[in-house]
Amino acid sequence: MQTIYESFSPEETARIGKALGEMALPGDVYTLIGDLGVGKTVFTQGIAEGLGICEPVNSPTFTIVQVYDSGKIPFYHFDVYRIGDIEEMDEIGYEDYFYGEGLSMIEWANLIEEILPEKRKDILIEKDLEKGFDYRKITITEVTG
Repeated sequence: MQTIYESFSPEETARIGKALGEMALPGDVYTLIGDLGVGKTVFTQGIAEGLGICEPVNSPTFTIVQVYDSGKIPFYHFDVYRIGDIEEMDEIGYEDYFYGEGLSMIEWANLIEEILPEKRKDILIEKDLEKGFDYRKITITEVTG
């Protein structure tokens, strides 16, 4: 199943993320793909808000994973952009997160496709400058394996 949203502002992008965060269940995995500057962090901040997380959420570019425990379920925010080898994911114990009690959000998930769970939500954020500078097309695909 695929759902497409259109956003015309960063605030709208965050609201779409918030709605998704409000629906998240323990063990959910969301993948997030999009070019640099497309709004992945804004979308992720919306998800965190939907989970009830009030602390600042930033991309964990240099730490690979950031854990937030202050929401209704734990939030595991991954940024695998700088990962050099899939073994680095083993070293941080990714399975404990992906198959744990929280929501795993994985930015740049296309770089670790071979270890992604079969059941997940794939989220693609794209720009279309013809529709405006702040326009974003957000495509959410349910992957069931």
